[in-house]
Amino acid sequence: MPTATPNVTLDQEINPWEAQSARFDFAARKLNLDEGLWKLLRTPARELIVHFPVTMDDGRIEIFTGFRVQHNIARGPAKGGIRYSLEVTLDEVRALASWMTWKCAVVNIPFGGAKGGVICDPKSMSQGELERMTRRYTSEISDFIGPEKDVPAPDMNTNEQTMAWIMDTYSMHARHTVTSVVTGKPLNIGGSRGRLEATGRGVMVVCNESLRYLNIPVEGCRVIIQGFGNVGSNTARLMMEHGYKIIGIAEKDGGLQNANGIDIHQLLEYKYRNGTLVGFRGAEQVPSEDLFVSDCDILIPAAMENVITSRNADKIKARIVVEGANGPTTAVADEILADKRIFVVPDILANAGGVTASYFEWVQDRQGYFWKEAIVNEQLESILRDSFEDVVRYAEAHNVNNRIAAYMLAIDRVAFTIRQRGIYA
Repeated sequence: MPTATPNVTLDQEINPWEAQSARFDFAARKLNLDEGLWKLLRTPARELIVHFPVTMDDGRIEIFTGFRVQHNIARGPAKGGIRYSLEVTLDEVRALASWMTWKCAVVNIPFGGAKGGVICDPKSMSQGELERMTRRYTSEISDFIGPEKDVPAPDMNTNEQTMAWIMDTYSMHARHTVTSVVTGKPLNIGGSRGRLEATGRGVMVVCNESLRYLNIPVEGCRVIIQGFGNVGSNTARLMMEHGYKIIGIAEKDGGLQNANGIDIHQLLEYKYRNGTLVGFRGAEQVPSEDLFVSDCDILIPAAMENVITSRNADKIKARIVVEGANGPTTAVADEILADKRIFVVPDILANAGGVTASYFEWVQDRQGYFWKEAIVNEQLESILRDSFEDVVRYAEAHNVNNRIAAYMLAIDRVAFTIRQRGIYA
């Protein structure tokens, strides 16, 4: 079933806010959502733009621009990552905040959606510059965030060290240690076991469920993964250990292909030593764009938005697409994949393992009691299996694809909460 009108320009197609809005509008229409709730849920609740100075290592002052968007907090505190990139835009952050609302609702955890970002080139900045920028950005948004308001987490080009700086800065303003203000922290200051690999583990869980649903065996199932950062690398390692055959890894600087399977443990060691996949001898070097449209059973885009578009969707040969990244498929490309009868597990389900484990971390921080990793993984897998079942059954009941089913399920849950709470006036 089509999800959006294809008569759009490429700029409109790859605009993440337009893509999110197209899916939301289609799902809301299928739900016969009340016009007032439609307007409410389509619009982010709060948007903050900050411009702030940072003293660089050479003594000059640079002005940075940062964002924090809270889409909806009806079901609980806002939740969402902070990314550092030259490509960060307000529209991107708006879209990501909205996706977080739907993602949290799909897996039924008590958070709303938020997102943040700073326009910068983190690879050209020293550790000291990154720390000063992070701390100043935190101070600028400190009234916006908090354990019961908005809980940031790592995202593109941020990590547990970034979260430690944010937690410390917020705590200095509060005059006491507040570990639950962020998730994705180092273990010794309130982080959770299992959090680092949780998104990748969640991707593997929904791959397992997809194969079970389609009656395809795991053993020997051929997988191509685009991206070898935290999500892609953990997904690849866990899936290889589970019996999948990882036949391709696509990165910005080139791809790797081995029809007999790539040894991910060796590849991780190689990347750690060399900082790149280029030159790895356990696979053939191939262009990433060729690898992306190669024959496989499962394709996992696990890096950036807009990698499956109207320009390449018709060439994809995978039986299943599992979206480890946020927004990797445009609305127009969705229609093409549907016409090809490709089974798509949408981002708001497929990569929800990260926010689910973040929820566990937030709970543990507030309890002051920390779980064993086996318990984290068991609870994570249980939630994602149940959520997968909810989505595919919703898709069957409403005769829509998995993405629209996930949106409908999420919108229905958030709208129900708003109706229960009522509109304050």
